[in-house]
Amino acid sequence: MPPRLSAPRPPESDRDALPAEPTQARRFGKARSAQSAALLEDYAELIADLIAAGGEARPTDIARRLGVSHATVIKTVARLKREGLATSRPYRGVFLTESGDALAARVRARHRLVVNLLLAVGVPQEAAEQDAEGLEHHVSEATLSAFAEFLRHRR
Repeated sequence: MPPRLSAPRPPESDRDALPAEPTQARRFGKARSAQSAALLEDYAELIADLIAAGGEARPTDIARRLGVSHATVIKTVARLKREGLATSRPYRGVFLTESGDALAARVRARHRLVVNLLLAVGVPQEAAEQDAEGLEHHVSEATLSAFAEFLRHRR
């Protein structure tokens, strides 16, 4: 005889209650927007790192480091260029504009902050680096400020 399923219990607190439709739609919209921006942020950060390490960021190097095809890189670099974040030169590679450099610096700072918080709560280094790659794009400025404040008081 299969186990008897019990009736669903009402939420134990307001935190468990389903949010109002506009609130939930806003939250999901923020997540979709963050996912779209995450791609450009990752590219800008990597391009800045490659330029710092070797003077330029070639599409082939970007593709290898992100584990994507050359065609995917070309498509995303075209988007970076449309957004005013990058330029490219034939036979030279991809370079960031002033706006692209500023974006890369913000992303790098967010990444370091998230990694430092994860390390502070006991996450191993490699896991913290991997997890920060996703978290850094989805946390609000309020959350980042709280992370920074937590880390300041911890020292």
